Amino acid sequence: MDLYEKYNLKHVINADGKMTILGVSKVPDEVVAAQKLGDQNFFEMSDLLIQTGKYLADLVGSEDALVVNSASAGIAQTIAGIIGQGSEYHLYHPYTSRITKREVILPMGHDVDYGAPVDVMLQLAGAKMVPAGYANMCKPEHLEMQITDQTAAILYIKSHHTVQKSMLSIPQAIEVAHSHDLPLVLDAAAEEDLTKYLKIGADVVIYSGAKALEGPASGVIFGKSNYIKWARLQGHGMGRAMKIGKENIIGLTAAITKYLQDGPETGDSMIERLEPFVAELKKIPDFEVKVIQDAAGRQIYRAEVKPVGKLSAEQICDQLRNGKTAIYAREYRVNQGFIEFDIRAVDQSEMDQIVARLKEIVGGN
Repeated sequence: MDLYEKYNLKHVINADGKMTILGVSKVPDEVVAAQKLGDQNFFEMSDLLIQTGKYLADLVGSEDALVVNSASAGIAQTIAGIIGQGSEYHLYHPYTSRITKREVILPMGHDVDYGAPVDVMLQLAGAKMVPAGYANMCKPEHLEMQITDQTAAILYIKSHHTVQKSMLSIPQAIEVAHSHDLPLVLDAAAEEDLTKYLKIGADVVIYSGAKALEGPASGVIFGKSNYIKWARLQGHGMGRAMKIGKENIIGLTAAITKYLQDGPETGDSMIERLEPFVAELKKIPDFEVKVIQDAAGRQIYRAEVKPVGKLSAEQICDQLRNGKTAIYAREYRVNQGFIEFDIRAVDQSEMDQIVARLKEIVGGN
């Protein structure tokens, strides 16, 4: 009896991307081996966090680093740390009225739900979110006009989930923050470059460990030493509910080491793998198919399918998900009539299964 049969689970083909609802990434064997070493040995946990943080910081050129249990935890612990600034009283009373400097400015188009709302993470940290600009526009002056003596930080979300058009750049946000002696906290959860945002001056950069880095369930915070120290302190307060196990600390450290050595799959490689898949999809009646690049500008390429027959994109996706094998396509644009297939975690056999299932759904030989 295999794992799926034992627990009465469906097999899943993940053509959606590195999504939390599907378990995010396939973890390489080297990382699993590192997790096993972590699992089967003991450590002084505070020292493990400090020393792995130093090791990772040296790898990317950061002042310090902290492994946490997710990028969401990274946001909450970082912002809570900035509000408390090392105060032991704050640690035990995170929502105290004694501390009033709690405003965190966020471009309005960045207040998204990525599986949980950004503003919920800020509330968890004890922050008051102050939106800047409008849903479809945020300029540097929109950030600046929201700064008061109660502003603790500026938060910027670098993600395909956010509004992309008419949005100030990360360097512009950094300039506004630093001109007012404020930290710029950057949520770069799914981003692939671990060095460029630190180089351009972001004070804190937060990544998911399980997305581009293909590590276990985890996150990592890079940045200036005082902000990392304050975030680490939260492990003795509200961060206790977000603690990460030794196996995932060791696993993520191994994953980042491997990632920096090997890098992600290149865009050229994705396009090369997509070409025969797209050619097969084009044979299916009433499909318009092409290769597109990720909307946020990352070097990620996907197959875009526009159904023009009787079945809508939403109906097709629903049938894909509810077959004997659950096939998850990328559904962010189904309301516009488009289905996307992300092949980063899909092999040739699975691509063949996707094509065969689509033929069953819409017809075609």
